[in-house]
Amino acid sequence: MKQRLYVLLNAAAIFAVLLLLWQSVIWIGKVPSFMLPSPARVAAIIAQRFSSLAESFEITALAATLGLVASILVGIAISLLFAQSRWVRRMFYPYTLLLQTVPIVAIAPLILMWIGAGVGAVTLIAFIICLAPIIANTTQGMISVDENLIYLFLMHNASPAQILFKLRLRSAVPSLFVGIRISAGIAVIGAITGELFAGSSSVGRGGLGYSIIYASQQLQTDYLFALIVAASVLGFAFYFVVAFLEWYFLHKWHESALAPEAE
Repeated sequence: MKQRLYVLLNAAAIFAVLLLLWQSVIWIGKVPSFMLPSPARVAAIIAQRFSSLAESFEITALAATLGLVASILVGIAISLLFAQSRWVRRMFYPYTLLLQTVPIVAIAPLILMWIGAGVGAVTLIAFIICLAPIIANTTQGMISVDENLIYLFLMHNASPAQILFKLRLRSAVPSLFVGIRISAGIAVIGAITGELFAGSSSVGRGGLGYSIIYASQQLQTDYLFALIVAASVLGFAFYFVVAFLEWYFLHKWHESALAPEAE
């Protein structure tokens, strides 16, 4: 408990120092508020427009969550196929990694043209961005199983399906969570990027990306900073949810999630 309290106090102190530096830049440089609003002004606009911020936050969170969950399910399915067949892995694995090199800015207009504006297009963009880390890490975890364990399963007449699901998949869970942690961060980025292009299915109502475009066009710098804060909160929320799930599934048996007292 003392260690956790110490970490929280350190985080709060660093946050306070950053706010002080922010305010100092405004005081020393005499920066006008339309270029860099003060922390107090950003806090005031958050309170003033909390309902619209919450609505945009909810829309972006929904699209990012759907894209991340879909990428996890599809990524695990593809990784199971790659782990089962070396020929399939050699043929198609490089193409899945190409998803990381696809410029989402270039394909976003195509997605918008194919399925229309709204949450569906944003979810698809987030899914495309999140898929490659899931496949890469989960596949690597499945094919890195100790051969002695495979021989042990074979000695007990285990079927290929039992080896795949009871040995390879379970052994790849830590690697899977590495991919999920990476994808959880970029899921929010993907959703916001998708909203910059896909916008919203209804005028005046959209996610954080849609609201960022609106705020920048109206030169509402204080509200733009409030949206950035909301996006950061969403990213932290995704990270902590994934961190908790990783601890929940791994803390009893894997070294990466052992309690400090057990290390």
